[in-house]
Amino acid sequence: MAVSLPSVFVAATSLLAAIVYIRSNDTAGSTTTTHLHFFMHDDYTGPRPTAARVVSGRSLLATASSSDGGDIDSNATAAGSALLSRLLSSPRQFGDVVVLNNALTEGPDGGSGRVGTAQGFAVRVSEGGIVSHLTMHMVLEAGEHGGSSVTANGRIDMDAKVRESVVIGGTGKFRFARGYMLTRNYDYDLARGGVVEIDVYVRH
Repeated sequence: MAVSLPSVFVAATSLLAAIVYIRSNDTAGSTTTTHLHFFMHDDYTGPRPTAARVVSGRSLLATASSSDGGDIDSNATAAGSALLSRLLSSPRQFGDVVVLNNALTEGPDGGSGRVGTAQGFAVRVSEGGIVSHLTMHMVLEAGEHGGSSVTANGRIDMDAKVRESVVIGGTGKFRFARGYMLTRNYDYDLARGGVVEIDVYVRH
């Protein structure tokens, strides 16, 4: 009994669809959500700072505007120097780039058990308020997730009580991770830094 080519094609297509359905359901069933909770120590002024402004945005604008090729008298130069000094001493400015290498601990105290390191950078993106674009890798060094990492990306508005960022990926146990990160100030001062409480909800 001859089998027609269309019948073989229909059977093969049905089998392929069944395999895809089973695999997709199996993948969905294996997804889990992990809650990570720790405290980040963001220190700008201590003897060994873990956060540093590496680019001062406003000072670059001021320097560019004062070096347009024209003659600048001594009064203008003095005024420009005073402005530059104020800009450099300001804790936060539009266009700043800050790099982070902050400890992550179980509790808010600096002597609490260390669980990892938060490494990344923030760019000040607003002329009003303290608003930054943050990219941060939370590298976990201890506990059941040691050797894995989670990466978050988002807009951080320091005037907000709770800030939400997007988990965009991870490594190790958190490969293909998706989720969100919530940050809130625990004991924080804009000039010196401080402690930030972090909750991360990771689906992986």
